[in-house]
Amino acid sequence: MPPQKLRFGWLDGLILAVGLGLVGYVFYRAQFHFHYNWNWQLIPGYFVRQDAESGKWILNLLGQGFLATVRLALWSGLLAALIGGVVGVCRVARSLFLRLISRAYVELIRNIPPLVFIFIFYFFISGQIMPLLNVEDRIAAASPETLRVLAWLFGPPELLLNFLSGLICLAMFEGAYIAEIVRAGIEAVPKGQSEAARALGMHSGQVLSEIVLPQAVEKMIPPLAGQFISLIKDSSLISLISIQELTFTGTELAVSSGRVFEVWLTVAMLYFLLCFGLARLFRGVERRLSQHRQH
Repeated sequence: MPPQKLRFGWLDGLILAVGLGLVGYVFYRAQFHFHYNWNWQLIPGYFVRQDAESGKWILNLLGQGFLATVRLALWSGLLAALIGGVVGVCRVARSLFLRLISRAYVELIRNIPPLVFIFIFYFFISGQIMPLLNVEDRIAAASPETLRVLAWLFGPPELLLNFLSGLICLAMFEGAYIAEIVRAGIEAVPKGQSEAARALGMHSGQVLSEIVLPQAVEKMIPPLAGQFISLIKDSSLISLISIQELTFTGTELAVSSGRVFEVWLTVAMLYFLLCFGLARLFRGVERRLSQHRQH
């Protein structure tokens, strides 16, 4: 069945006109009644600057913060997917012990405010786990090539300890929500599928990996995409524990420069572009999977 063509009707035109009118009114009020001296010419310089010693163009605070947010979202998203996948499978396991442990983890995190959770676990992770991993000594003993790779993957090596602590906190928090998405996706697969596979002599591991999960993944992609976008927005909370991502650098710039509205509107636009771009990307993936199922 060919996709239905979208038509632009009078109601769409009315909604668009009202929306543009509201945007215009907001800009009008901001320009003529807010008594604020706008200066957007400074914003490009907050992204890149010319190094006085080498003469090369390097990232400034906003550019560094945006790149740190991308790194934080990428690595914490991967770790959260790993945590959520394991916990989600444990949520539907036959073992009562695994179900109790995984449920306790999910319920604990989902019923604690994210900021409180991040504060508690950040000080625990940075104070207990990181010394056990001996991260600082490993960085000090690393070769220049290793430090360059670490800087490319995780940012400045001297800030790696804080970055990893914040990354783990964010991944643990988001992993609880991903676990529920995984559990719901597995339970959405008809039980007759697994029963038929067991009747053919397949053991539980084969049933899960070859029958249930391939069908569940297709159902999980839309909510997982939404959760990953939420993770990007939730990463702004990490700024409160001195992780120098986009919100943290935006706060520093707004205070030091006095360009409060220009900086925060720019930060908001960067978050929007990142989240909207990922939403379009995930939408394309969903469309391709839908076409694949139809064929």
